Amino acid sequence: MDDGSLREVIEAIAKALVDNPDEVMVKEIDGEATVIIELRVAAQDLGKVIGKQGRTARAMRTILRAAGMKVKKRFVLEILE
Repeated sequence: MDDGSLREVIEAIAKALVDNPDEVMVKEIDGEATVIIELRVAAQDLGKVIGKQGRTARAMRTILRAAGMKVKKRFVLEILE
């Protein structure tokens, strides 16, 4: 599993959750030991990707953490407006 496929997984999850899938943008910033994945959605969809009490965002971060252990990298998900 490479970093690009994780970006695609986050993008697919986000597009499935929001009302405006065309406005979902996922950008990957590759560091030496850490990869930052920036997720942008339409303002009205922000609550949908964060979820009640942050559960959805936490679940996506858990997926990234588990996959990161396999490739020995740390993944950080940032949800931007």
